[in-house]
Amino acid sequence: MRPWYKLIPALLLAVLGAGCGPPAEDVQLQDTRQRLAGTWLREYQDGDVRVRRVLVLAPGGHFTEEVVAAAPAGTVAHNRHSGEWHYDGTNLKRRYTLIDGRKPSAPSFPYAAFQVAFESRYVMVGTDNVRKRQVRYQRVSEGTAP
Repeated sequence: MRPWYKLIPALLLAVLGAGCGPPAEDVQLQDTRQRLAGTWLREYQDGDVRVRRVLVLAPGGHFTEEVVAAAPAGTVAHNRHSGEWHYDGTNLKRRYTLIDGRKPSAPSFPYAAFQVAFESRYVMVGTDNVRKRQVRYQRVSEGTAP
């Protein structure tokens, strides 16, 4: 039988190894990124125009956004944008690489950033701290049309 003091190195390794793992903030960041992935609907009124936006955040960091704006006179505008998204721990950031199928002409790509909060599993509120406005998205099933 081994003397007890020879087990100390093995015990120390076991105790130290138990604390090794990703930091809690990294786990929380990954959880939020997974929670953001999916299909989100935003409906609102802009003056007399009714707007529906469907935002699809793919798990790999790509997004698509389809917008339908209907005016009372019967005119309907349809737009489709895409790009890359990232969550930095506070903000959902979207960089638009295609606007209606075309690359933006400006030297810098259009960009949107919203501080994210979840009211529930199905409701996300984004705060644009630059423009001082809030947007509200509801999780919907994949394939929802704008």
